[in-house]
Amino acid sequence: MLIPMASEKKSVISISLAAPRGFCAGVDRAVQIVEQAIVKWGPPVYVRHEIVHNRHVVERLEALGAVFVEELDACPDDRPVVFSAHGVPKAVPAEAQRRRMIYVDATCPLVSKVHVEAQRHFDGGREIVLIGHAGHPEVIGTMGQLPPGAITLVETVADACTFTPRNAAKLSFVTQTTLSVDDTAEIVAALQQRFPDIAQPHKEDICYATTNRQDAVKAIARDADLVLVIGSPKSSNSVRLVEVARRAGARDARLVGSAADVDWVWFEGVRHVGITAGASAPEDLVEALIAAISGRFDAHVEEVAVTREDVVFKLPRVLG
Repeated sequence: MLIPMASEKKSVISISLAAPRGFCAGVDRAVQIVEQAIVKWGPPVYVRHEIVHNRHVVERLEALGAVFVEELDACPDDRPVVFSAHGVPKAVPAEAQRRRMIYVDATCPLVSKVHVEAQRHFDGGREIVLIGHAGHPEVIGTMGQLPPGAITLVETVADACTFTPRNAAKLSFVTQTTLSVDDTAEIVAALQQRFPDIAQPHKEDICYATTNRQDAVKAIARDADLVLVIGSPKSSNSVRLVEVARRAGARDARLVGSAADVDWVWFEGVRHVGITAGASAPEDLVEALIAAISGRFDAHVEEVAVTREDVVFKLPRVLG
C-alpha cells in the first residue's frame, strides 16, 4: 500500500498591495464610453487607436462589438467612431465632421486640460515646450492641437539644456499627464534655471492618478524584494511605475501583463512582494495575480493606502 507523502509546506510571503492602483477616472470613463456607444448604436462601433493601453480591456471590448483601428481612414462613414482616452490631433475630429460621421471623443478631461493650456499659451504669443515621450499618442494628440512648429518636444534634462527658443521672453511649458513626477521635476528645474520667466501651467499637468500611483508604489517598494506592476509596455504610466519602484528601493521590479507573464524564478529568495497596477489595468488582473501567488506560497496580503480617490468624470451627452 502506498503511503501518501505529507504535502510540502509552502514558504511564507508577504504581499503589500498598493492603493490607489489600477483604473483611474479617465480610463473608467473611456471604457464606459465604448460600452455605452455599443449599447446605443449596436455593433460594430469603431475605436481609433486602443481606447486605453491594455490588451485585456481591448479584447473584452472587441468581444462586445468594438473594432479597433489606427486611423480614421479605416472607419466607414455610416458607423460611430470613438477617439481614445489619449487625445487626438484637431485634424481627426475635423475630418470626421467633414465625412458627417457620428463620433464620440473619449479624451481624458485632464488631457483636454493640457490641450486648452497649450492653446492659451499659443494665443498669448508664447512658444511652447511639451515635456513628454516622442511617439506616445498623448504627445501626438497634444502637438496636433496647434500648427507645426508651435510646440517643441523635450524628453530629457539634456534636451532642456540644449533647447534654443525663438524668444526666451515668450516661452511656456506643458507636460504629458503620465510622466514620472520626479523625472519631470528635474526637467522643469533645468528649464526654469535657463529661462526664469518661462510660463508654467496653472496646475500641474501630471494627473492626480499618475501622482497617486507613483506615491503608492514608493510606499510599498521601500521594503520589497520584488515589485510587480500589472500593465502594458505601451502604457506610459505603467512603465513609469516600474522605474519609480526601483528608484524607491525595491530589489527588483517587473512589468507584467497578467499572472500568466510571471516567471516564478523571480521569486527565489523573495519574502516580501509589492503589487500595483497601471491606470489602464483592471482589478481582476490584480486579483488573479494574488491568487497565483497564493497558490504557490503561504501569502499574507496587506493593502498600503496613501490616499483614496473619488474622482468621477461624466460621460458625453451624446450617449444620454
